[in-house]
Amino acid sequence: MKKLAIALLPLLMVVSCSKNLSDININPKLPQNVPAATLFSNAQKNFTDLLTSSNVNTNIFRLIVQYWTETTYTDESNFDLNTRQIPRQIWNGLYRDVISNLRAAKTVIPGESQSSNATENAAIIKNRQAQAEIMEIIAWYYLVTTYGDIPYTEALDVENPQPKYDNQKTIYTDLLTRMDAAIANLNTTYDGFGSADLLYGGDATEWKKFANSFKLKMGMTIADADPAKAKSVVESAVASGVFTSAEDNAQFNYLSAPPNTNPIWVDLVQSGRKDFVVTRTIVDQMLSLNDPRVNDYFTLNGAGTDYSGGTAGASNNYATFSKPSARIINPEAPALIMSYYEVEFFLAEAAQRGFTVPGTAAQHYRNAITASILWWGGTNTEANAYLTQPSVAYNAANWRQSIGVQKWIALYNRGWEEWIEWRRLDYPQLVKPSGALSVIPLRFTYPVPEQNVNTANYKAAVTAMGGQDVVATKLFWDVQ
Repeated sequence: MKKLAIALLPLLMVVSCSKNLSDININPKLPQNVPAATLFSNAQKNFTDLLTSSNVNTNIFRLIVQYWTETTYTDESNFDLNTRQIPRQIWNGLYRDVISNLRAAKTVIPGESQSSNATENAAIIKNRQAQAEIMEIIAWYYLVTTYGDIPYTEALDVENPQPKYDNQKTIYTDLLTRMDAAIANLNTTYDGFGSADLLYGGDATEWKKFANSFKLKMGMTIADADPAKAKSVVESAVASGVFTSAEDNAQFNYLSAPPNTNPIWVDLVQSGRKDFVVTRTIVDQMLSLNDPRVNDYFTLNGAGTDYSGGTAGASNNYATFSKPSARIINPEAPALIMSYYEVEFFLAEAAQRGFTVPGTAAQHYRNAITASILWWGGTNTEANAYLTQPSVAYNAANWRQSIGVQKWIALYNRGWEEWIEWRRLDYPQLVKPSGALSVIPLRFTYPVPEQNVNTANYKAAVTAMGGQDVVATKLFWDVQ
């Protein structure tokens, strides 16, 4: 047999050499050239799905901030991040499925002609680059506010599978610089990605408002850690133009048919699972305030007589308590990436801190709450009645509580956003479940593969962040 194998070797070599060896590395089912528009759309959807999902393998932020709690399996409500490798899923989702697609799009964009008119072609290309850059900056924002120090300058380099971790504050400063440059590159006279842009249809004017509004958010995130820098960033964003109505919302509109449906519908309806009920933490708070959004947020309880929630972290009977409303589990329910009511809350806080923005803190606070009630289907009459209550009216002496509690209510169903705001404002004063494995997480631990594959850099990052890879470590902007 050995002689036969050796005898056949020259023949195999001849056959092999008769073809281009590089053909072996080509997957005939994988396109070699992907249009930038496809990469951009894919990144937008992947990002929105990750932000919106209620899957316990990925997005457990509704559980962390006590909007929802679990029924039979309560691990995630008690902050078990590791059994399902949740930090790994989010890490991979943002790096692999969002940022890598956006970087690939930015590489392809310059080589694609968009118009026979040279001036118009150059402007569209520049707008596309700016829009992809803005989406990438936003993805980085979520990574750095979730983990702290992360691979940044050396990230996603196929030649370097062991990238160093960069300092979180240094990354954040660079992201602000990049955001300014991207905003400056937007030319509102021309289009961007057109229909491939699943947020604004390529409208560069709306993208400029979106970028400035997110810049406002970034400025307010660091308001306690670096008030002077925050003031400069916020005032610059507002002067350039932020959202002025709900018409400006960065809203992703899901469709009625898979695979483009609302991920919550996939998780709770299509799957037929009965994993979640809402918590008494938020239900009782809203009922005590006569909040008109109660029926927009929750179903009636099992008895069909009132609204009631389960205990965060405990084993709760699914049939007994209120669940997420029909609007939330609708397959076409839209997802908000950035909203007008968030902008108004940020402006209220900015005014309260003495930043130079139009209007007063109380005016913006009222605008924020009213905009949230209207977005959920309420009326101005309901909003006015709600705001008239002494328990809801703006309290400048304890503005963190006023803004923090009302933002928590307004951001319902947007757990990741609220987790950032809760850590920053420290309101509402949530109590961890009695069976919790840790404090309410202040960051996510690093993925296990980073510990095993990128060990030296992982250890250096942990040392730089205080010596332990734990959820109790505060990030640089969380100083209250």
